[in-house]
Amino acid sequence: MTVNDSKSNGTFPPLPCDHVLYTDLDGIEGVLVDLNTKKYYQLNETASLVWRGLERQMSIANIAREMTELYDVTFERATLSVETALRNFEGQRLLRRPR
Repeated sequence: MTVNDSKSNGTFPPLPCDHVLYTDLDGIEGVLVDLNTKKYYQLNETASLVWRGLERQMSIANIAREMTELYDVTFERATLSVETALRNFEGQRLLRRPR
C-alpha cells in the first residue's frame, strides 16, 4: 500500500515504528528520535500534527481535516501536506505497515 492508496480507498496510513520516539517540545513542534540509527529529526508544526495523527492511527483524511481546523488551508492542500510528510517519514524509515 502506498500513501496514495491510503487516501483513495479510505484505509489508514503506515504507523510509527516502535523504535522511533516522539517528544513534544512546546505543544506545537516536536522531535523524533530513531533509536536504531541514533538520528533525530526536528518537526515543525504541521509535521508534528501529522505524526501525532499517525500515533492516534488516524486516516489521512482525518489528519487533513484536523489541519484545516487549525490552519487557513483547503482540504486539498492539507491532504497534500499530509502525504508529503508521510513520504518524508517513509523515506527515513520511520514508519511501518499496519498488520
